[in-house]
Order: sequence, then structure tokens, then C-alpha cells
Amino acid sequence: MNKRMQAFQSKNLPRLEKKIAEFLNGLSAERTLKDAMTYSVAIGGKRIRPLIIMALCSFYNRPINDDVLAVAGSLELLHTYSLIHDDLPEMDNDDLRRGKATNHKVFGQAEAVLAGDGLLTLAFDWITRTGLDSKSKVDLITALAKAAGPEGMVSGQVADIEGEHKTLELEQLKKVHELKTGALLKYACQAGGILSKTEKKEFDLLVDFGATFGLAFQIYDDILDVVSTTKEMGKAVHKDKGENKNTYPVILGLDGAYQSLSQAVEDAREVLVRLNADDSVLADFLEYFERKDS
Repeated sequence: MNKRMQAFQSKNLPRLEKKIAEFLNGLSAERTLKDAMTYSVAIGGKRIRPLIIMALCSFYNRPINDDVLAVAGSLELLHTYSLIHDDLPEMDNDDLRRGKATNHKVFGQAEAVLAGDGLLTLAFDWITRTGLDSKSKVDLITALAKAAGPEGMVSGQVADIEGEHKTLELEQLKKVHELKTGALLKYACQAGGILSKTEKKEFDLLVDFGATFGLAFQIYDDILDVVSTTKEMGKAVHKDKGENKNTYPVILGLDGAYQSLSQAVEDAREVLVRLNADDSVLADFLEYFERKDS
């Protein structure tokens, strides 16, 4: 992480964390539900999705005020819901997330399902509570619903599960990941564009950046499952091969996966050039994809 990104995170991440904590603490909800929701949000994470929203606002000189923090925080709530449900025995059956016991291991399966349900619905509720104009609220809610729902992440998750029983072609795998992982990262760019009221041409480029960044993100995650450790990742690794999952290293080999990653990163960088953002904090997100060899 370079100094510019460090400075950006140091300035904005504490504000985001405080905003999320205050919002969750202020809820009128059953104590166990509130504790379960707060547990999975509070154990941390890279916060890449909300950071992208804030970075875009910064790039377009849109003040990162309480409304922006709420929209960024709402995306993190929704992302956390997806992780809670993804970890369940019926899904990936994981015991570890972000270096801590998964939600269902602490609170039980029923409570974990409901904690995820609570965070999912709360994400949309939080957007409605902002002081944004009505059009911005509707645009954000519409885009988030599409990204998270049956035309986005949920379909991607189903395709990923069903793909365990067959061998996918590379283009099929890309489509799965475009929905499962890319949809929320693309939404982060859409949200930044909506909040910054960008023109359509720029907005479309932001969507392109989100799509290419999302592809790189998933390829890198597949690679890390091969070359990283449980301690480094904060979750179980080397699971994909054992569960017959379709991944980039499985289909292309590790070297081929790294080549695909390099191409996706280069494509994302080219979009930033077209946005005149190749020397901004947005470009610093591409440094996340550091090569790690087994």
C-alpha cells in the first residue's frame, strides 16, 4: 500500500467504521440479532467496496459526508450478509472468516441466517434514511437490488454451486464470477457515480472499471486459495480443488491464472486512463493484486 492510499484510508476508514457502529448500535432490535449482525461486521475486512465509493467521491470532489458514509456503509452491510450466508453448512461450510469463528459457529445456524437477513434488508433501509434527493435514493436502491439479487450476486452463487458438478468453459466461469463477485464491485462504482452525479459517458466508464476490477478481484482470490495460508487469508484455503470448484488456476493453471489477472488489471488501468484517473487514489486499488507465488 503506497502513502497516498494509506493517507486516504487513515482519513476515511475510521469515519466509516464509526458510522457503521453507531448505526447498528442505534437499532431497536432483539439483542441476539443485533449482536450477531454486529459481530460479523465488526470483525473487520478490507472494506474495498465502500472504499471505492469514497474514492470515487473524492476523485469527483464530492464531499465524503454522512450521506456518502451511509451509502458506503450500506454496501458493507450487504456484503457481510453474503459472507454470513456463504459460510453456512448448506453453502461453503466454513468455520473461519476474517480470522474469527464464522457467525453460525458463534450464534447458531438459525441466528446466522436471520443476522444475514437483517443486514440485507437494513442495507436498503439505511439508504432511505439519508438526506440524499429522491432520485439518487431510488437510483442507488435500484442498482443495489439488481447487483445483489437474482440478476446479480444470488444467481452467481447458484451458478457457482451448480458448477461444482461439471467442468465449465472459461467464458462460463467468467460469467459466474461477473455475477457472484463482480456485481457488488460494479455497484460500488455505480454508487460513486450516482453520488457524484457524473455524466452518462463517465458513468459508463465507471461501470467498465468496476467490471474489470471485479474480474481481477475474483481471479486473485482464486489464486490466493492456492498460494496463500489460512493465517494470511483469515479463512480456510486450498478448498477449491478439494471441492471440485471451477477456478482460474484449475482451468488455466497457476501461470495462466496470473496471466489472466495481469490482463484484467491492465484493462482496468486503461479505463482509468480514459477517465483521467490513472494518477489518482483509484489507481492505487490495483496495487492490491500483488503477486504471491506458492
